[in-house]
Amino acid sequence: MSTFGKLFRVTTYGESHCASVGAIIDGCPPGLELSPADIQVQLSRRRPGQSNLTTPRDEKDLVHLQSGTERGVTLGTPIGLLVKNEDQRPHDYSETDLYPRPSHADYTYLEKYGIKASSGGGRSSARETIGRVAAGAIAEKYLKLAYGIEIVAFVSSVGKIQIPSTVASPDDVDNDDAQDALSEEFRKLLGTVTRQEVDKYPTRCPHSETSERMTKRIIRAKEAQDSIGGTVTCVIRHVPSGLGEPVFDKFEATLGHAMLSIPATKGFEIGSGFKGTEVPGSKHNDPFVRRADGSLGTTTNWSGGIQGGITNGEDIYFRVGFKSPATISQAQQTVQYDGTPGELAARGRHDPCVVPRAVPIVEAMAAIVVMDQLLIQNSRKTAASLLPPITTLPPSMVRTKSSHAA
Repeated sequence: MSTFGKLFRVTTYGESHCASVGAIIDGCPPGLELSPADIQVQLSRRRPGQSNLTTPRDEKDLVHLQSGTERGVTLGTPIGLLVKNEDQRPHDYSETDLYPRPSHADYTYLEKYGIKASSGGGRSSARETIGRVAAGAIAEKYLKLAYGIEIVAFVSSVGKIQIPSTVASPDDVDNDDAQDALSEEFRKLLGTVTRQEVDKYPTRCPHSETSERMTKRIIRAKEAQDSIGGTVTCVIRHVPSGLGEPVFDKFEATLGHAMLSIPATKGFEIGSGFKGTEVPGSKHNDPFVRRADGSLGTTTNWSGGIQGGITNGEDIYFRVGFKSPATISQAQQTVQYDGTPGELAARGRHDPCVVPRAVPIVEAMAAIVVMDQLLIQNSRKTAASLLPPITTLPPSMVRTKSSHAA
């Protein structure tokens, strides 16, 4: 469906070439100072036409707040916002009246609904993510002001070109002297990278040598009228412990749901991810340590900030895989809807690689997940705080109300 979240609920609307796209955000706390500028900064990072690495479609993606605020302050009521589609070219998609584009959603939408949008992929288009990014920007502002939470995503690979992140494993597959799942250099990057550093590069890869190679790879795909995929890595810092709703809405499960709902995603891994399967438990476990403020932390963070589906206060980091864009201008042998063989050469303006523009979308969905989980946990804490203190259980079984991290 088109709604995500339980207490912080985001409903998006719109198709690629309709009059506007946008969202309704329900559950934003009242009293938050909010202006269009707070939202526009992320929409501008997502918009098309940013560089020669993206689609040339010229959309300014200016946001218009419709409800939920007065004199620049949220009222606690639903926030409505819209962004007008100004540079539509539905005539670029006349071929899709006859052909379902290979690996696109034309065929599956028609199979599901018995009707489909005539141009641009309709609801399956990445234009739909505008509402997500706007909602995420609102969530981010609250999270930053209330908890100091920081969310930074960056491009970690394009095709086979990857930012240095791992240490080579021993050639002997029976050798348990495995190296760390992630290199010390990459872990340091996760702890310090900023959006300003990420945005210095058109690829949004904050590693100059790798970014240059990625640029050449994307341009090569563009010149060949082809496309290429990649991955986005994201880190969430200063998240309180205790977030997540076992067993079906564990934090990483909800995060995975959010990420895999983004168009063109094909994979999700958190913490050490699949690389962690190569490391023995004796080397992969995260031992606990007492911090200077008296709280517990871990000496390592292969868990990616989540244990048992609940945040433990360490940084949360994960990676999302995006496939090569399905719409390319190369002629492809395929069939029409009636099964007649033919050749399709799609027109229109398309990204040769989506990952640079996917960065703010990943950040937005991460913010929405954290915001929703925080509101859920805080409602539980508030309800529990109205009860008398527990005196019948040993201290090891009970967390005092004043010491709840979230």
